[in-house]
Amino acid sequence: MATPANASDDFLLLILSSPSGAGKTTLSNRLRSHHPDLRFSVSHTTRKPRPNEVDGREYHFVDERTFEEMIRLDAFAEWACVHNNLYGTSKKEIELARGGDPWHGVLFDIDYQGARQIRAAYPEAVGVFVLPPSLVELERRLRARGTEDELTATRRLEAAKGEIAHYGFFDYVIVNDDIDQAYYQLRGIVFAERCKRERHAALCERMLLEGRSTTPST
Repeated sequence: MATPANASDDFLLLILSSPSGAGKTTLSNRLRSHHPDLRFSVSHTTRKPRPNEVDGREYHFVDERTFEEMIRLDAFAEWACVHNNLYGTSKKEIELARGGDPWHGVLFDIDYQGARQIRAAYPEAVGVFVLPPSLVELERRLRARGTEDELTATRRLEAAKGEIAHYGFFDYVIVNDDIDQAYYQLRGIVFAERCKRERHAALCERMLLEGRSTTPST
């Protein structure tokens, strides 16, 4: 019989956060392609979809009235206002992942405010902060992607300075100078976290008990 996800030692709550333009969405997509057992937590947001974004895939796009009603109903594990738009993680996303196979974890693509709320509710969650190699490079990336106007790009760059100030909250920091290298580091974090002693302590103790019960008496 398959082991339920909520009883699995390797169940992982992984938070991926970064300033806008640092590359966390690209890293998140690559990680999901190699770790399909990590359920991607699709956030709710009041911002408008970008070109090629699909409702229910990148985000659940809702209006402010719907979002505020979800707040009233305590439906979010975390929510925050970011760049004048509301973003939130539904508690249902985590409940679905804990329901059993094929899921053995949840991947959160959220900002530092959401990360703090997730860690407060789920202290076992692991936080990874993605940095650009420099603010100059971050500005270049923001302007190169062409999804924001000049005012929005400037506002995101200014916000990035404040977001970087919260790097100390996270367990790991990845500098995304080269996307392949950054991805290898992120994947290494997943493997390392799933090998941590405390995740396998129960198994070790069970084996010790079994060993004692089968030791021949003298």
